Amino acid sequence: MIGLPRVLTEDQCQQLDAERLVPAVTRLCERLGAPGVRPEPFDEGSLPVYAVGEELVLKLYPPPYVDELDVESGALRALRGRLPVAVPGVRAAEVVEGWGALLMGRLPGESLAGAWPGLSADERRRVVEQLGRALAAMHAVPPPEGLGPADWGRFVEERAAACVSRQRGLGAPAEWLRQIPDFLATVELPAGPPVLLHTEFMPVHVHGRRGAGGRWTATGLLDFEPAMRGAREYDLVAVGLFLTRGDAGLLRAFLTAYGLGERDIAAAPRVAMAYTLLHRQCHLPWFLREVPPGGAATFDELARRWFGVDGA
Repeated sequence: MIGLPRVLTEDQCQQLDAERLVPAVTRLCERLGAPGVRPEPFDEGSLPVYAVGEELVLKLYPPPYVDELDVESGALRALRGRLPVAVPGVRAAEVVEGWGALLMGRLPGESLAGAWPGLSADERRRVVEQLGRALAAMHAVPPPEGLGPADWGRFVEERAAACVSRQRGLGAPAEWLRQIPDFLATVELPAGPPVLLHTEFMPVHVHGRRGAGGRWTATGLLDFEPAMRGAREYDLVAVGLFLTRGDAGLLRAFLTAYGLGERDIAAAPRVAMAYTLLHRQCHLPWFLREVPPGGAATFDELARRWFGVDGA
């Protein structure tokens, strides 16, 4: 018996103490083939994650989130060796006592979120170009079987129908709420084959380190439990808000490295703005704090502020 606690609700998940789980996690590591090491919890992350020595990481999915085990392990297996950056290798994936457990390799280096303030302008541009190529490579990998949603068009329709009420519940300002329906109705979302989406392609999920010559280079990508199958432009939301953060030159560099032509680059701001509102993790008040609108009063103006590209 492993002794993992009985967790039935998302609220109970929020109350979990990763340190108190260590005895059960230690037994779980032994079951999964990594005995003799005391797991050490990481401070960050929405799910309990543990360092298992220097080479391994154990990620837990409490029962309300156990389906994410198949999503993440499937995405990692599909992407292994197919990107210009590394992804964690899956060592074991199992459901134990209703909990999902994923034992995987540990990516070396540090997160881009921590390194970014110390990077020069040239380094930042080079890193976003590298990440643009990495995202293009990811989108070229066929999505794993069973990855949802099954019907992207229906997903978009359902998100659009609930968008105003959802953002009102999060405290979005009334002047933005009343513009949502008309804005979404005027944006033509590009048609294209569904791709494997990370959905949270942002600095905290990118690892890297300084190599020869002292230049910082992205070396890995992690956290695929929210992966989806859908339109490639959906991944631009996190890129614009959390990576390039309204820097038009950096976003153009990213999109060019990704492989977009001028027509698609010019269309990117409004499409990305629409997918921001449709995103599963859209929290408009939070986004407005992260990247202030800077005088923008309409969604077209906000699209140029968040996702604008110079010269487009």
